[in-house]
Amino acid sequence: MKDSKLPVLFVTSEAYPLIKTGGLADVSAALPNALRKMGIDVRLLLPGYPVVLEQLSLIEVHENIRVFPLQEPVRLLAGIMPDSITPVYVVECPALYERKGGPYQDSNGKSWYDNPLRFGILSKIAAKFGQHHFLFKPQIIHCNDWQTGLVPAFLNFDSKRQAKTLMSIHNMAYQGVFGPEIIALFGLPPESFQMSGLEYYGQVSFLKAGLYYSDWISTVSPTYAKEIQTPEYGCGLEGLLTQRQNKLSGILNGIDTIAWNPESDPNIKNHYSIKKVVNKKRNTQALRTQLNLAPTTAPLLGIITRLAEQKGIDLLIPIISEIIKSGAQIVILGSGDKGLESSLENLAKTYPKQMSVNIGYDEKLAHQIEAAADMFLMPSKFEPCGLNQIYSMRYGTIPIVRRTGGLADTVIDATLENIKNKTATGFVFDKASSDELLLCIQRALKLFHDDKKWTGLQVNGMSRDFSWHKRAEEYYSLYQNLLKF
Repeated sequence: MKDSKLPVLFVTSEAYPLIKTGGLADVSAALPNALRKMGIDVRLLLPGYPVVLEQLSLIEVHENIRVFPLQEPVRLLAGIMPDSITPVYVVECPALYERKGGPYQDSNGKSWYDNPLRFGILSKIAAKFGQHHFLFKPQIIHCNDWQTGLVPAFLNFDSKRQAKTLMSIHNMAYQGVFGPEIIALFGLPPESFQMSGLEYYGQVSFLKAGLYYSDWISTVSPTYAKEIQTPEYGCGLEGLLTQRQNKLSGILNGIDTIAWNPESDPNIKNHYSIKKVVNKKRNTQALRTQLNLAPTTAPLLGIITRLAEQKGIDLLIPIISEIIKSGAQIVILGSGDKGLESSLENLAKTYPKQMSVNIGYDEKLAHQIEAAADMFLMPSKFEPCGLNQIYSMRYGTIPIVRRTGGLADTVIDATLENIKNKTATGFVFDKASSDELLLCIQRALKLFHDDKKWTGLQVNGMSRDFSWHKRAEEYYSLYQNLLKF
């Protein structure tokens, strides 16, 4: 049990199961819950999207909150996260959040025109918690990604600030870049609009604001913390991150080991364990039947991802025919770039019994793919942490990944030496090219037919501890260090 007097406000734009577009939502649910189990008083702050309001039993805790530049007052509601012990505050402002579509884009995939106002207001509400006793008095405000990046900036220019700020980067590629009118819109001082501030090539970057003004920075893997200090991965902010490297930490994400457990997963029919991993094959057969794939004993390759070049899908598409000709089958779940979606759907039409493409996101199907696939492909060009390679190891599904970010930190390549010393958990390649990816897949396909060695890889992966408890301990240490200066 840790210091229960340590109050932390965790500010995020999404949290599973209320609202999810990516891994941020998983972290925003699991990490606060793990910290609370340790005795730390962590509470969430979320926008009041319709799906959030519908799923929570909320009570009003503060009305008529005036937030410049909004004309109408804002209400603050409170409840408890589903299947959790974490309290959550919800910002109710119908004009900003109650609309059809996603949290960041409309139903046509176009970003909401007023995103800077929507998330600037979220940041202003969060900053109010850090200025005075506003329902809850956090010592630390833990900000996440660009949507909360203005919180450290608001507090930096407020003499009443009473909280430290931690800025967590989940993906450098999304920075929240908007016009310079943002400065006047939110009443930030003109001197903040400079290179030593939140100015970014003549625009305003919400993420840069968080990185520049926060007391500490964290990201979601040790390797990614190093990578973002280079031009290849820093997205134009590598100089700032290098300057702040002494206040930059990389902490791997964990996973929810209750939700992701092949022994009890309610989404799959055939449960199995590390001692009876052979039972996994029943899920493979069931998914083939469900998706109308040909019955076979050949390996099944799974992919669950956002369909984007970042995820290496453009590297995969040119070699799909080769993979299928080798006897393997492929099942894909995801959505994103329309061109990539179309290319994959056309390939599925060409190989209807060997390839299944499912556009969209389906949580149940995601669990079924993890339980059924023999291998899981993540050829990402960059990957801050990645969760599916961890889910895969948990399910005895062998990951095939590129050596980058959290993939490099979590997957141990199946070299002869690593197989012999029983540390290997997957297959790793270096160069972001279709040829390198194909060679890596072929290595895996070859080993697949060696039952003893393959089972050894599965057991190695399933034995790893990726629970949130260990990660929560690291965040607690970071919080404690943050309060010392």
